[in-house]
Amino acid sequence: MRKTVIWILVAVPAIVIVVLLLRTRRLLPLITIEGAVVESNADTRKERPIPDAVITASDGAQTVTTRSEGDGHFKLALEERTLSGKPIVLSLRHPNYQPLDLDVQMGRLHLRNELTIAKMEPVTADSGDGAHHSESVVSNTRVRYSINSRTETNVGSAVKTFQVVNKANVPCNGQSPCYPDGKWKASSGSASIYAGADNVFNNVRASCIAGPCPFTRISSGEDLQGARTIQVSALDWSETATFLVEAEVLHTQISSNVREFYPVIFGRGLNFTLPPTAEGVTLMTEINGAPMVFPLGPNLDMSWATCTVRAGTEKEKIAVYRCELKPDYRF
Repeated sequence: MRKTVIWILVAVPAIVIVVLLLRTRRLLPLITIEGAVVESNADTRKERPIPDAVITASDGAQTVTTRSEGDGHFKLALEERTLSGKPIVLSLRHPNYQPLDLDVQMGRLHLRNELTIAKMEPVTADSGDGAHHSESVVSNTRVRYSINSRTETNVGSAVKTFQVVNKANVPCNGQSPCYPDGKWKASSGSASIYAGADNVFNNVRASCIAGPCPFTRISSGEDLQGARTIQVSALDWSETATFLVEAEVLHTQISSNVREFYPVIFGRGLNFTLPPTAEGVTLMTEINGAPMVFPLGPNLDMSWATCTVRAGTEKEKIAVYRCELKPDYRF
């Protein structure tokens, strides 16, 4: 019994300490390193974003890795415990750029409270034996695309009348339909109109035009605006009444609008943006004076340039394109 008590006195505090340590580890605050990767250039207009760069943050004890997004953005999270006296090094690697290492720690237990803009130097192509290669000239480049839109044209109107035959002041006696509150025997009737293929109704109107209209009720059951078929019914608990249904008929069709514009060129890069609904994106250009047309397929690759596309911000709702000239070509 005495040994059991001793074991309990020793084990319970130990378990509590272990639980607290694990809980403390889970609650450790995170330190965020955020920034963007761009191509280094003396002309800031040519500092294009670098996607898919491998970014690693390490202090020797902990390592975190991520890749830059289409717009060059990256974000890393480190546990605060990694902030020791050792420097935290941010390593950036991309096959088309020189390796880049950045020190993001300002001092012991402190990070620079700022965004990290990493500028990577492109890999210089080997000039080989120095032989001169003539470059093909790319000029008069335009972007062409199409936008599909739905249009509606008023092509006429629809009119239909119908009657509901009934006799006034006949007690219901439980024979449906009855109105109001089951007092008088009522009759119902309806009319249906079809707009035709690729047509819809607009401004649908139904009314009682003859007979004891105050003792009638019209019902369509649902919103008929934009419907291809309209169904209107009426209830009459008095004498015979006449009803009128009218509507405008709209013909709907899809039209394609082709648009063209000139992209912006900085250095060897061509930049342009498009709405997300753009279709049939094509680059029309002249190579050494010869006009050519290049549809941008899924891989966005052409004989004279390699293109990339990324989505803009949610607020912008655009697609951002950039085309980089291949070797032996110039604008």
